[in-house]
Amino acid sequence: MAYENWIDRQIREATERGEFSNLRGTGKPLEGLDRGGDDWWIRNKLKDEDLSGALPTTLSLRREKERIQDELADARTEAQARERVEDLNDRIRHSHRRAAQGPPIYIAPLDVEQTLAEWRARRR
Repeated sequence: MAYENWIDRQIREATERGEFSNLRGTGKPLEGLDRGGDDWWIRNKLKDEDLSGALPTTLSLRREKERIQDELADARTEAQARERVEDLNDRIRHSHRRAAQGPPIYIAPLDVEQTLAEWRARRR
């Protein structure tokens, strides 16, 4: 007669109640395993739960820079768009002057005129 510990019993009873049936991803390979690195599950968690605010400052700024055109999509005037780009640039420059919170990543400020030209082209 095999000994069933408390944890094994909890799992067996939950299985019998069907609590592990129809879980998201059942029978499918884990996503992200082909992307390399051991942190694939962290990246998926951040993406699935939109935890961008949980990122260190340097990574958060890099993400904002990558998504600047999405941020500018609801700007009604060029002045509003320019203000948002310049605000991001100010925060990027400020991050260069203080000790990095998170991994030290150099982020170049945006070219304001080029970014606004892209914003204008998207509005057409």
